[in-house]
Amino acid sequence: MTQTQDVNEADVVVIGGGTGGYSTALRAAALGLRVVLAERDKVGGTCLHRGCIPSKAMLHAAELVDGIAEARERWGVKAVLESVDWPALVATRDDIVTRNHRGVQAHLAHAGVEVVSGSAVLTGPRGVRIEGYGEVVARRGIVLATGSRPRTLPGPVADGRRVVTSDDALFAPGLPDSVLVLGGGAIGVEYASLHRSMGARVTLVEAADRLVPLEDAEVSRHLTRGLKKRGIDVLTGTRLLDAAVLDDGVRATLRTPRGETRTVRARRLLVAVGRVPVTDGLGLAAAGLAADDRGYVAPADWSRLETAVPGIHVVGDLLPPPSPGLAHASFAEGLLVAETLAGLRPAPVDYDAVPRVTYSAPQTAAVGLTEAGARAAGHDVVVNTMPLTAVAKGMVHGQGGMVKVVAERGGRVLGVHLVGPHVSEMVAESQLIVGWDAEPFDVAQHIHPHPTLSEAVGESFLTLAGRGLHQQA
Repeated sequence: MTQTQDVNEADVVVIGGGTGGYSTALRAAALGLRVVLAERDKVGGTCLHRGCIPSKAMLHAAELVDGIAEARERWGVKAVLESVDWPALVATRDDIVTRNHRGVQAHLAHAGVEVVSGSAVLTGPRGVRIEGYGEVVARRGIVLATGSRPRTLPGPVADGRRVVTSDDALFAPGLPDSVLVLGGGAIGVEYASLHRSMGARVTLVEAADRLVPLEDAEVSRHLTRGLKKRGIDVLTGTRLLDAAVLDDGVRATLRTPRGETRTVRARRLLVAVGRVPVTDGLGLAAAGLAADDRGYVAPADWSRLETAVPGIHVVGDLLPPPSPGLAHASFAEGLLVAETLAGLRPAPVDYDAVPRVTYSAPQTAAVGLTEAGARAAGHDVVVNTMPLTAVAKGMVHGQGGMVKVVAERGGRVLGVHLVGPHVSEMVAESQLIVGWDAEPFDVAQHIHPHPTLSEAVGESFLTLAGRGLHQQA
């Protein structure tokens, strides 16, 4: 990494080295632009170091633990879980993160991106000052990719031990025997699932009337049923009134939907109530910009992700909805902005076709509109729901789940919603179906391999096309 070279100009200056920032930098460099990337922590950002990658490594370990119980209880394999070697598990997780980090660094170096370690602040519509480096003038544009941090609640401050956020939950010491998780979105559900697999008593609290409230209501019901079956205490429509940190954990007072109070004690309180954009010290005003009341920096032109100040673009968690704040969406946003700055005319990001996944047990995966969302948008919809246990591979897994397809009557597919084992690996097909405006008949012509869980997807489309073998339309 170069930190001392006196660089006065670059084609593109990227502030933030997470998924949105480094994808922008790599693509811009590949298109022949000179790129300076400023990152005050580590390239890879939250996703690589504190979120997506380490959490999915831990969830894979949790799946292995669950598999031992399934082997013994369902399949007659007399396996016994002796214990979980926490330091060994952590070492494997950290090795995966380290290797990915080195890979990102190598890709940036090979592409010729100049990575500068230090905080960056805007000094004008084309100027950036980087700590320990100096002023850089961006000839073509500046890309804001500073990401987000966990949203906090009034009450106990996270100490990394008894009270943790999603950023530090994986790095808290040891395995607690009980956890209270606040937040029933994807992050909270994943952490509740992980801790339950590792043997903890888990209470999962969500203020909305159902878990993963942005997903289809039927997906939410199936997910909730699956989590409760595993022994997780799911409390929806429930709010935190107050929490106290004790010597041996935390005590929380909750208000139920009926207005009653309930006290829950746990070794650890995990706050997963969403994330907020990071713009502190970014110098937005110096460039003629301002964050909105939620902290987002909204683009004036969504087709280019360009702000009201020409040449300043935004990617990743700084963007308001419809950008979903997901790593894979930020990759697409980075490609779009880099190609725009290189003078190309890339297609805008199709946010309706961005997949959404919750990596719990059971998993959920979806793309496109929910049934309620489609009806609210004025579509005349037709819906088909197919249980995974209707196909042989679903019976083998024995974990339930379903496929739900929402389509225009006589027209295109609007949304596909999945819940069950391994559905995160099945949603890519659905992304193509929704993204290409396919109709059920288009999909029904294609053959799904037997026996697989994906047959349930194929059967849903066969049914909607009037060719179903196992269901009536």
